[in-house]
Amino acid sequence: MTTITIYDAVISLTGHSTAFGINNEEIVDWDNAEIKTNIAQPTQSELDAEVIRLQAEYDSQEYARNR
Repeated sequence: MTTITIYDAVISLTGHSTAFGINNEEIVDWDNAEIKTNIAQPTQSELDAEVIRLQAEYDSQEYARNR
């Protein structure tokens, strides 16, 4: 079973691999690369909702993956 993480949610919401740090599934540092992306940091509630949505989407495709 695959578990969706905050990292997956960030990529899904921003569409980019923005440099950020995570500790205990919470963002602790955002857009920390030398060249800034200026992408707004998602809120924790947005991230939590996206994790739930992505996990549900992944789980709903189990039948197709097992064929």
